[in-house]
Amino acid sequence: MTFTKKLILGIGLGLGVLSFAQEMNPVLTGAPFLRISPDARAGGMGDQGVVTTSDAFSQFWNAAKYPFSRTSSAIAVNYTPYLGKLTNDVFLLYAAFHKFLGYEERSTISASIYYFNMGEVLMNDFNATTGQITDRGTATPNEFSIDVAYGLKLSDTYSMAVTGRFIRSDFGTFGSDNTLKPANSFAVDVSGYFMSPRHTSLGDYEGRARAGFSVQNLGPRLDYTGDEESRSYLPTMARLGVGYDLFIDDLNRVGANFEASKILVPGPDSNTGIIPNVGVMEGIGKSFSNPQSIMMSGSVEYEYDNSFAVRAGYFHESEIQGARQFATVGIGLKYQAFGLDLSYLVNMSKVNTALDNTLRFGLTWNIGEETQNAMDY
Repeated sequence: MTFTKKLILGIGLGLGVLSFAQEMNPVLTGAPFLRISPDARAGGMGDQGVVTTSDAFSQFWNAAKYPFSRTSSAIAVNYTPYLGKLTNDVFLLYAAFHKFLGYEERSTISASIYYFNMGEVLMNDFNATTGQITDRGTATPNEFSIDVAYGLKLSDTYSMAVTGRFIRSDFGTFGSDNTLKPANSFAVDVSGYFMSPRHTSLGDYEGRARAGFSVQNLGPRLDYTGDEESRSYLPTMARLGVGYDLFIDDLNRVGANFEASKILVPGPDSNTGIIPNVGVMEGIGKSFSNPQSIMMSGSVEYEYDNSFAVRAGYFHESEIQGARQFATVGIGLKYQAFGLDLSYLVNMSKVNTALDNTLRFGLTWNIGEETQNAMDY
């Protein structure tokens, strides 16, 4: 395994688990922070968001949800402490903004910035012969992305969106004898969202069906060293979800959601451990030979008068691919134009997760007016 791949494993996907209970064969990518949910609402619903109802954090999951937003413009900010069991200087910051274009309320423009601070890493060289330790200072690895999306309602029930994203991954300088450098790339997301009109459902209640999909982070590989053989794939993901809302009355709504996701990156060979050095599109094709890379999640959300919500969810990943298996709970509160989301993760796997027992915070500010979509909520 090359130095770059080892580094990505140790600092990137290695951050996803705190200890290994068994042998694993995870799919390694560059910029692994793009796989970490920066959304406290989704954090309470099994880390899913491609099919849930539109909110200010839709940019990360599915920008096609914005044309169904109940507010014409909103700002969202999220803070997530990371690796809280080991350190207090690793965290994620995320901010998003969206706005409707024109008076017909059929198209939106949105943007977000995502920053992952990995704290300070002390660097030392050890001389096995003399036993001397030399201080090489500190490294300050960090990663961030900036993206812009355009969403459009193609009909009253279906919308699509395209997102362009700039990505920078900087692992700092580790030692004096390597050529590691910051890596830059760009990526594209394509997503869609369907929400049916209200219709007669169970008994005298009304219901509403939802569906969504997204293909995320489709773009060139990251180059950390200038070596063609060491380029790292972006964490290209495919997500597909279905959901259903049941309206108990005009104030009470219960929603259920199911989502399946898959990383579209070829995994290492089970015998050699070597990741195929192929093009992005060919790599997507090869990723389908790894059925273990499919992840699933389910959630339930109860909402009262769009001002109070209780959420619960469950996420499952193959034990071979990373063994992330956890339950989540969360609440949402809204007062006038401001909203607060809190979520908490409970690990259900033998492998500790980086977000175990972590409380995530999300703030929203609805700076626009209610749209005609508010009549459907």
